[in-house]
Order: sequence, then structure tokens, then C-alpha cells
Amino acid sequence: MDSGYYAAFSGWLARSQALDVAAGNLANAGTAGYRAERDYFRSAILGPDALDSQLNTTVNAFGVLGGSRLDLGQGALTPTGNPLDLAIEGDGFFAIQTKQGVRYTRDGQFERAQDGTLTTQAGEPVLDGRDQPVRVPAGEIVVGVDGAVSVNGALAGKIAVSGFADGAQLTAEGGNRYAPVDGAQPAAAAGAIHQGALESSNQDVIGGSLQLVLMQRQAEMMEKAVSMFSNDLDKTASEDLPRVQ
Repeated sequence: MDSGYYAAFSGWLARSQALDVAAGNLANAGTAGYRAERDYFRSAILGPDALDSQLNTTVNAFGVLGGSRLDLGQGALTPTGNPLDLAIEGDGFFAIQTKQGVRYTRDGQFERAQDGTLTTQAGEPVLDGRDQPVRVPAGEIVVGVDGAVSVNGALAGKIAVSGFADGAQLTAEGGNRYAPVDGAQPAAAAGAIHQGALESSNQDVIGGSLQLVLMQRQAEMMEKAVSMFSNDLDKTASEDLPRVQ
């Protein structure tokens, strides 16, 4: 079968996958602390299968996506005036305790539970550097840029800011929370916490819309290419093969 058919089909598959990524980014453009996902392609020459595969197999798979990585770029900070709203400027994530284990987020819309635990909107405890819940007594709360929490002038605890080397070490779970990949361990990050503010998604609506349209058009082009090759194959099968003696 013509290798062009495989190349066109792999390109169609890749653009369809990229279209899903772009749609997810646009859908979360208004989600606080969301990190956009960026697709990347597997290398046909230097990829993991390049040395032990046949040449035609390697070339035909050139358009297959290698996957997607989180874009760790900064989102805009928006003042809210709420002392329990926190935003990170720079590297790092808040660590939270969920039913699935420790997860990481840039969404700092926190609240104080009845027992004094600092939690997410879903009631999940916010953790300190020892993976213990941060307790906040009643009173005037001040959060420093380093995460230190003071209540009525007395130190009550310190919110952890956990960093990862790159976006490939995290995988998305829902809109704005992330899980480590393959046991990746966080390290202390240098991000500064801003009290009374929230970080917006790092995917803007205009850029997300343009990317979605681009991926859609490229997917349509690949679909047409597949159709053209398919028609040529049908013609060969119906007209040329019967004449072979």
C-alpha cells in the first residue's frame, strides 16, 4: 500500500489529538490556576523506535504525537481582597491532601474549616513542608511571601510551595490539579505567595480560540488527504489489479 496513505493518516491522527488538547485548553481558560497543555511530536530520526525499526515504519509514524506537557508559564494575578485567597508568582504549586494522595495546584481559593484547617473549596487540607495540614486559628491572618502564616502576630504554620523541574513530571487530574508522574518528587520552589489575589489560567481565550481553529483546519486538511489516497487505492483495486495476469 502507498506509504503516503500511512503518512496522511498519521498526520490526521496527530492533528485530531492536538485538536483535543486545544479544546481542553480553551475550555479551561477561565479556570483559576490552570496550566495549559502543549503537544509535542515524536522524532522520526531520534525517537525511541528509530534504531530498531524498518525505515518505512519510522517514516510513516513521523506525525504521531509524542504526548503533551504542561506549560508552567505564569498566569495573570488578580487582586480579590480575600485574605484566604493566595496566588503564587513564579515557580511552584500548593500541595493538597486528596483521597487519591497528595496533589498539586495553583488554585489558591482557600478557606478555613471549623477545626481551623486551611482547605480548598472542596474541603481538602492544604499542606506544609512536612505534608501536614496547615492549621489556622481564628484571628487576623497574614500570609508572607514565603508561605509563613501568622494569626494575630503569632506564627501559626507555613504553607509549602512545591516545585517540579518541568511540565513532563506532572499530569493533569481535572481542571487545575496535578499528580506527579512515575514517582516524581517535588523540591522547594522559589515562588512568592501573594495574599488577597488569585492566579488566572495561563491560557488566554483569544490565543486558545486561534489555536483551536488552526488545529481544526489542519485536521480537515489531513482528512482530505486520507480521502484522496483512499480513492486512488480504490481505483487501483478496481481498475488496475483485474488487468494483472
